[in-house]
Amino acid sequence: MTALVAHDLVRVLGGRRVLDGLSLTAAPGRRIGLIGENGCGKSTLLRVLAGVDEPEAGIVVRPADLGFLHQELPFDPAADVASVLAEALREARADLAELERLGAELAALPEQHPSLPVLLAEYGRRLEQAEDRGSWDADRRAALALDGLGLSAVGPERTLGSLSGGQRGRLALAALLVRRPAAVLLDEPTNHLDDAASAFLEAQLRSLPGAVVVASHDRAFLEAVCTDLVDLDPAADGPVRFGGGYLAYLAAKRAARGRWERRYAEERQEIAELEHAAGVTAHRVAPDRGRTDNEKMGYGHRAGRVQQQISRRVRDASRRLAELERTRVAEPPVPLRFTPPAPEPADPSAPPACPPSAPLFSLHGVGVPGRLAPVSLQLDCTERLLVTGGNGTGKSTLLAVLAGRLDPAVGEVRRRPGLTVGLLAQDTVFARPDRTARETYALALGPEAAERVPLSALGLLAAADLDRPVGALSVGQRRRLALALLVARPPRLLLLDEPTNHLSPLLCDELEEAIGSGGPGAVVLAGHDRWLRRRWRGRELALTASRE
Repeated sequence: MTALVAHDLVRVLGGRRVLDGLSLTAAPGRRIGLIGENGCGKSTLLRVLAGVDEPEAGIVVRPADLGFLHQELPFDPAADVASVLAEALREARADLAELERLGAELAALPEQHPSLPVLLAEYGRRLEQAEDRGSWDADRRAALALDGLGLSAVGPERTLGSLSGGQRGRLALAALLVRRPAAVLLDEPTNHLDDAASAFLEAQLRSLPGAVVVASHDRAFLEAVCTDLVDLDPAADGPVRFGGGYLAYLAAKRAARGRWERRYAEERQEIAELEHAAGVTAHRVAPDRGRTDNEKMGYGHRAGRVQQQISRRVRDASRRLAELERTRVAEPPVPLRFTPPAPEPADPSAPPACPPSAPLFSLHGVGVPGRLAPVSLQLDCTERLLVTGGNGTGKSTLLAVLAGRLDPAVGEVRRRPGLTVGLLAQDTVFARPDRTARETYALALGPEAAERVPLSALGLLAAADLDRPVGALSVGQRRRLALALLVARPPRLLLLDEPTNHLSPLLCDELEEAIGSGGPGAVVLAGHDRWLRRRWRGRELALTASRE
């Protein structure tokens, strides 16, 4: 098996250099995770590595047998599942058929036949290829892949057009695993996978002998699979490669953050000392004073020497100060925190402060036929509740009921009077997509609140995106804007529906830490994120599918 190598790749999309001189080597046995914010170039890089897109500059050397997980299967919707699997098994079956043919020819030749060395060499090459592909085990591997990815109940006669989008994606993944190509490229492979299917995929990828390059936001997947992580977020020296899985990456980032903070603090202290030396201290080293009787002969000489020393110190301090001002380290960004804005004038009609023991809301047998089985629940002022369950169990429906956006068909909802509720929905839609992010933020909060907590200070959107129309932002950027509104004006009840979707792994970590640090109030979070669920320290509510 050969390495997958990219050198000095440049890819321009929409007038922007998404890839700018990027180089990457993925050796056999290495599993590289691509991480970073949405729009940093993960999917673009995968498409260039696969040969689907051509770069403006740079070269890619790839193994001939390379597998790329396409978002849509390259088959007609009328094709059936059996034909997809037959195509995935074609190479393995061709290996076995060719080995059988060559074996028969070898058996028929006498020992001294001149064609024998050529046939033996061809048989050896084909045998090695079949062993690399696991061709003898391909049919069993296909059955295991279908079962492991939750497709065993899908009949071979089912057409692709009759499958859901998630089923088609899992079928494409199964076909790729059956082939066992020399290099594998995957884009968000755990989308549409439950815990069992994700664990199966992780084990399969770890067993591949070739190179694996995968773009993913799934932190549990990155930790379980990757031997290296490449952070594609813009940096002074270009993309940074970290050895190890996600925990090793976090440790390296924390250490780098610590160094950044220490250097910033040291520079600030040095600048303050230099400003003091240049502006005050140096001028007070030798204040003017009258000469004494025994200084009559040397007074002028010594005074001039002292003044020269003072001037030199002032010049040195000023020169160093100017140098630091040119090269000073930027201030480290403030981590995401739910910090309430400055207190506003008291409202006599507002409800009293919520005592820790008082419930914010209670549900009694609340249900929505076909969407949410009846559930009873009570949440106090500072509680944390994680809502789990498979697709279709009603997690989003429950949050919509709690937010007051959906009236239940049965049961009773009791809310604390004056309760403020904020919902981060999965689908972030703004009424005026023509307004910029900055305008949307200011209009939603009001000018005073927006001035107290500027959108630019939250670090959730890049400076270049603040004045872009909301409709031109990516899904992830719109979610960040919606999150910024909740951070700037935290409600007493914060509802988060799959909050880690479309967010970078590091921002997900900051969000989890902010939720667990005491603010903003009560939190109800619905999510599939395995990393988040493993680290959750609050209550949990597991929903089951409604039978109605």
